[in-house]
Amino acid sequence: MADNAKWYVVHTYSAYENTVKATLEKIVENRKLHDYILNVSIPMETVTEVTDEGTKTVERKVFPGYVLVKMILTDETWYIVKNVRGVTGFVGSGDKPTPLTDEEVAQLGVEKIEIVVGYDVGDNVRVIDGPLTSFSGIVEELSVEKNKVRVVVSMFGRETPVELELDQVEPITVSE
Repeated sequence: MADNAKWYVVHTYSAYENTVKATLEKIVENRKLHDYILNVSIPMETVTEVTDEGTKTVERKVFPGYVLVKMILTDETWYIVKNVRGVTGFVGSGDKPTPLTDEEVAQLGVEKIEIVVGYDVGDNVRVIDGPLTSFSGIVEELSVEKNKVRVVVSMFGRETPVELELDQVEPITVSE
């Protein structure tokens, strides 16, 4: 059932985000709604502020006045979320909430998508997407956190390092 759950944006009164999150989590716990309301999140970013006393690192809300809720939308879950103290409504047209797309969820970084890479540093790979499609090279550097891979390809008789996204290359198998 969790596959049907989508992320929705809930609008709150200013400075009520933490209260709304805590209240929703308590309701989910008390009413045993774990299968319907899976996650409540407030997107945060770490910012370094420079003040008279020096620099300090603080957590700041990316979207003040908004809370993200991953849930299966039913009349009951809609009613529960809508009637939490501090919630002004869902983001969407009219009374129908609009779920976030997978691309928007990825950009917000609220859900960690595990990327399985079938190659490692030193492996031979083929570029399968982008302007260098069908070029092959050797993996020089791999950064799963940043979704980047540096591959050294041979172009015009020269070894050239290129930076690509992880899904733009595939390992070359021995039988090829």
